[in-house]
Amino acid sequence: MLTHAPGPRLRRARGIETPARAHRWACRAVVLASLGAASGAACAFTATLTAAAPKAIYLQIGAGTFTGGNYTPIKGNGQPTGTPGKNTTVNTVSVSVPAASVGNGTAQTMTTDSSTSTSFWDGYSFCNPPQQLYIGGFYRTTGNGTGSISLIATVPASLTDGAGDSLPFSQISWTSAGNGDGNIAQPFPAGSFTSTSLNVGTIGQNQWAESCWTFSYSNSTVPAAGTYTGVVLYTLTAP
Repeated sequence: MLTHAPGPRLRRARGIETPARAHRWACRAVVLASLGAASGAACAFTATLTAAAPKAIYLQIGAGTFTGGNYTPIKGNGQPTGTPGKNTTVNTVSVSVPAASVGNGTAQTMTTDSSTSTSFWDGYSFCNPPQQLYIGGFYRTTGNGTGSISLIATVPASLTDGAGDSLPFSQISWTSAGNGDGNIAQPFPAGSFTSTSLNVGTIGQNQWAESCWTFSYSNSTVPAAGTYTGVVLYTLTAP
């Protein structure tokens, strides 16, 4: 079980607006693998924002908070209708591999404990939990431009259990899609945890971007029986 975020319409986020200076937002996702007996246990959405003060970034992995409405409709001063807020929930993605299937090379689909399905951009039902985990955010500046910021995942080399056994994090991968997206390139595309520091997507200047991730455990090794956990830290930083 792996445990642990006005223009053309594309998809969703968690986070808080920050004052105009250096901006940084981080979210954590826990990944847990449980192995029984011999072991145990889409397309993209982006939207253009109106440039407005203050400069702000927003990041959501799984659960998020907006009060007073969604981002749209946008007010006359370029501000969102709703107010983004800080959400400290750490969502998990997990799978329990049956003993008879451990290490047989058949990938195991993981599920999340996040119930987030709708987008705070406009309230659209974008993701399908528990199979999909919402990931999104925005990058707003006070003027127009063509810059972008990257979402970086900091990943342990291995998941570990209480006995000190380990399982490579590279056993975990994900696909990316969202309801109503069609075959459009994702802002947060499919990938896998092949490094301890990964660029998992970008958000353009004055853009809202979102995707829905479906995680999978490759199940190509035979680790000791146990529950394996690890925490991935996602960080979004703007100059």
